[in-house]
Amino acid sequence: MTTDTETAGDYAGQYVRPLVDRWDYLIDWDRRRQGEQGFFTELLAGAEAHRVLDVAAGTGYHSVTLAQQGFDVTAADGSAEMIARTRLNATRHGLSFPTVQADWRRLRESVEGRYDAIVCLGSSFPHLFAEEDRRAVLAEFHEALNPGGMLIVDHRNFDSIRRHRYQSSGNYYYCGNEASVSVAHVDDRLCRFRYDFPDGGVHHLEVYPILTAELSSLLAEAGFESLQRFGDFREEFRQDDVDFVIHVGRKP
Repeated sequence: MTTDTETAGDYAGQYVRPLVDRWDYLIDWDRRRQGEQGFFTELLAGAEAHRVLDVAAGTGYHSVTLAQQGFDVTAADGSAEMIARTRLNATRHGLSFPTVQADWRRLRESVEGRYDAIVCLGSSFPHLFAEEDRRAVLAEFHEALNPGGMLIVDHRNFDSIRRHRYQSSGNYYYCGNEASVSVAHVDDRLCRFRYDFPDGGVHHLEVYPILTAELSSLLAEAGFESLQRFGDFREEFRQDDVDFVIHVGRKP
């Protein structure tokens, strides 16, 4: 059995090779696509976005999916292991698009020009533990967008998790049957998830459990307008009934 407990806030360090190797089994691309039902593609097409920056590419699911739909995609991630897997998965699907390892706090040093949309998905934003970093990153996202550009950022339903009401339907984000996910610890500053795999592998990921209203406020303060929220891809939802919350904002 392998176990790795990582230091809170070390985003790249948490995504060690054994976990990255299992990540696509955790997601299950086919089932995830069925769950999303083209939600992000429709949002981006409705915003007339063409040039899209996927800042939390992971193993490439959304970068590949958007590229297949004709978007001009650039894939970025803070983890070298993840971005290498994105490149591999793109090649497997007969695609080629720019990839870059990037620290969001200095995003504009790593990417060129501005984008019509930025997507930050898979509950990646909560890897930022310091409020000053969250503010700095949203400012970087804002600056990297064209006027009228769209930002889509999501997170697990930490409102419920912090009330010890964790749930994961397995219908939307982590759809595979190769792992069980549980909350090993949660308080108002730290949430530690435990991933148990059938081969005995155990991994932990530590994130900041951001609240829905907290992120909405940060987005508004960063200058984003026309803010919308979705719960598991539905605009009308009850907070305790959803796995993930999705925020959408526009740069004026």
